[in-house]
Amino acid sequence: MTPETLRDRLLAWYDANARDLPWRVGPADRALGVRADPYRVWLSEVMLQQTTVPHATPYFLKFTHRWPSVGDLAAEDDGEVMAAWAGLGYYARARNLLACARAVARDHGGVFPDTEERLRALPGFGPYTAAAVGAIAFDLPTNVVDGNVERVMSRLFAVETPLPDGKTELKALAAALVRDHRPGDWAQALMDLGATVCRPKAPLCDRCPVAEFCAGLAGGEPETYPRKTPKAARPHRNGVAYILTRGNEVALVRRPPKGLLGGMLALPTSDWRATGWSDEEAAAAAPVGADWRAVGEVEHVFTHFSLTLRLLRAEGDAGGLIWTPRSGLDALPSVFLKAARAGLSNLI
Repeated sequence: MTPETLRDRLLAWYDANARDLPWRVGPADRALGVRADPYRVWLSEVMLQQTTVPHATPYFLKFTHRWPSVGDLAAEDDGEVMAAWAGLGYYARARNLLACARAVARDHGGVFPDTEERLRALPGFGPYTAAAVGAIAFDLPTNVVDGNVERVMSRLFAVETPLPDGKTELKALAAALVRDHRPGDWAQALMDLGATVCRPKAPLCDRCPVAEFCAGLAGGEPETYPRKTPKAARPHRNGVAYILTRGNEVALVRRPPKGLLGGMLALPTSDWRATGWSDEEAAAAAPVGADWRAVGEVEHVFTHFSLTLRLLRAEGDAGGLIWTPRSGLDALPSVFLKAARAGLSNLI
C-alpha cells in the first residue's frame, strides 16, 4: 500500500465515521466550505491536553455558553475562569488560556492569526497546539502529532525506539504523510483512528481501514506499540489539610499564582513533604489556633507525585480567609474537593 492509498483509505473512513464533537466541523460540512471557529478549536485543544473527550466536553459547552468568543473570555475576571476550570486539572492551562485570550483580543483585534508561526507566538501555544489549530481551523498542512497519532505511527511502522526517545522518529513518519489536500480532515482522521480503533489496549484491528499497511499487526503484536521506557517510581509526599468551619461556611485560601494549582481556591494546607506529619507538627502548621481534631485522610495522584493529606477539622472564626458556603465547594480543584468532602462527611 502506498502512502497515497493509505491517505485515501483513512480519509474515506473518516468521511463515514468521524466523531460528532461539539467543537468540530464534520467532513461533509467542510466539503461545503464551512470552516471551524479558531476560538472553539483552540479552546478544545487546550482542554483536551491530559483530559479525555467525555470529561472535557461538558466544560467546553459551559465555557462556550458563558464566553462565546475569545473577547468575552479575555474580559473575564481571573477568579471566575479559574473556578470554571476547576476539575479539569493542570491549572497552568487555565492561566495560559487567559493570557492567550487577552493577547488575541489586545494584539490581534480578537482574531486568531492564521499562520503556524504567528500562532506559535501566542502565550501557551506550543508546537502541537499551533499545528492543531493551524490544520483544523485554517486548513494549513501542519504536522499534528498527539498521543493518538504517535500510537498509530508506532504501530503502522513498527517503531522499536521506546518513548519518549522515539517521539522525533514518530513525528517524522507522521510528517511524511501530510499533504496540502484536506490537511484539517487528515489531522482529525488520524486522531479519530487512534481514539476509536487503534486504541491503547485491545485495538480493533479488524475495523481498521489501513490494517493491511500496519507492520505492527503483521508482526502479530500491535498492542505492544509504542514501546515505552520503564517509568521511574512516582515519589510520594505528605501534607495536612485544614477544614475550618463557621456554621455552614468553610474557610478557603487563594493559592499563589505560580506553581501547582496556582491561583486556585483551596483548603489551607501545610507544606507537602516526603516525611509524614506528627500531631504536634500538624497543629503547629495550622492557619489559626483552634481545637483541631483528626477526621481522616485522603490520597491523591498528580502526574509527578502522589500525595497523602491528613485532615484536621475545627470550628472557629478568623480573618484573612475566604469564607465559602459548603454548597460552593464544587469549584475547588479535585484534591481539595475530595479532602473537603471527606472531612465534612459526618456533619449534617
